[in-house]
Amino acid sequence: MDFTKRLLFTSSAALTVSILLVIISYILLKGLPLVDFEFIFSNPIDSGKSGGILPMILSSLYLVVLTALISVPISVGSAIYVTQYCRNDNLTRIIRFCSQTLAAVPSIVYGLFGFAFFILFLKLDWSLLCASLVLALMSIPTIFQVSEVSLNSIPVELTQASLALGASKSQAITSVILPSALSGIFTGVVLALTRAISEAAAVMFVVGSTFAIPLSIFDAGRPLPLHLYILATEGVSIENAYATAAVLLIIILIITVLSNYLINRYQNKIGGI
Repeated sequence: MDFTKRLLFTSSAALTVSILLVIISYILLKGLPLVDFEFIFSNPIDSGKSGGILPMILSSLYLVVLTALISVPISVGSAIYVTQYCRNDNLTRIIRFCSQTLAAVPSIVYGLFGFAFFILFLKLDWSLLCASLVLALMSIPTIFQVSEVSLNSIPVELTQASLALGASKSQAITSVILPSALSGIFTGVVLALTRAISEAAAVMFVVGSTFAIPLSIFDAGRPLPLHLYILATEGVSIENAYATAAVLLIIILIITVLSNYLINRYQNKIGGI
């Protein structure tokens, strides 16, 4: 029986890794041969049939940074309130329910809401700022839920010890609780941002979809996932679609590997290793 269970679990793990390797290998084999210096650092030509994807890369970087700046303070602040200050169990349950509901909303619904609220109601122009606001709304539930779990995992004795030494509640949070939970919070931020940088449906109605290089957050843009979607679905260039997918995949892999390295390094530093 133990051998059967071990075989089942091992097979599940192997299947998960195999699926990931197959997807990564297929995209890279199809797209990498077309990726060169000119493709990365030049503008698209003829609606993307030729040329490069520099404006798309810059648009995606704008979106990631702006989304993080908007969503992280709100999400972490909400998690701190729920775990450290809120004493009303009913209010805590309501906040958690709202977060879980927001996390389950399809990305296309966020996109339609962004179009109706930011573009039609507030009369804002199609821009990277509007797209970042939509992606921030999508990211907040993920970061909040992971941050709450991380903050709740900190032993209450640490907080009590810091309070006993004369620290205020806010000092205990900033000096003891947050540093101890930082690795978990950072994991939630990475999960949310890697999803944000991969979204096309959520931004297609608010970002503007222009080929020009964005010079500010108020300019329209075309992030990599949206460019990939248009190239593939409109039959513009399936070859450039694979190349764009390869670049997007590499960016996500770099973010994931680098974040894991930083998290492990921070944990070793906290642990005195």
